[in-house]
Amino acid sequence: MCIRGRPFTEESARVKVQAAEDAWNTCDPDRVALAYTEDSAWRNRGEFVTGRDEIREFLRRKWARELDYALRKELWAVLGNRIAVRFQYESRDASGQWWRSYGNEQWEFDESGLMRRREASINDVRIEAADRRIFGPRGDDERGVDVLPLR
Repeated sequence: MCIRGRPFTEESARVKVQAAEDAWNTCDPDRVALAYTEDSAWRNRGEFVTGRDEIREFLRRKWARELDYALRKELWAVLGNRIAVRFQYESRDASGQWWRSYGNEQWEFDESGLMRRREASINDVRIEAADRRIFGPRGDDERGVDVLPLR
């Protein structure tokens, strides 16, 4: 159960995924953390995080090193209170090197629609600035469109 005690539909899951993308693209740890339960458990790559305070600190560290972060998420699957997402984001490090990060997430929600579990597997690929394709938040013309090529 997740939205007022009812399972996600494909449409409500797409709305949830877009809301998550929009929030993460703000790079505001306080805003993003509000989508998670107070005791939310994460696995992000090889790091384990529990609770909103740790989530905020994790996100502060993340966005301090992943500069000019821009993300796209897409719904992969939905079942009841669980959603699977694929994503890509681009960022640069302090030396100016650009990276594209490819990943998959599994999300589990509580009855009120807050995420109580997040597991993320992510791989990073070095790219040239000229190869970038994600520039800031999704534009209105991209909303509702799957835009993530495999490479």
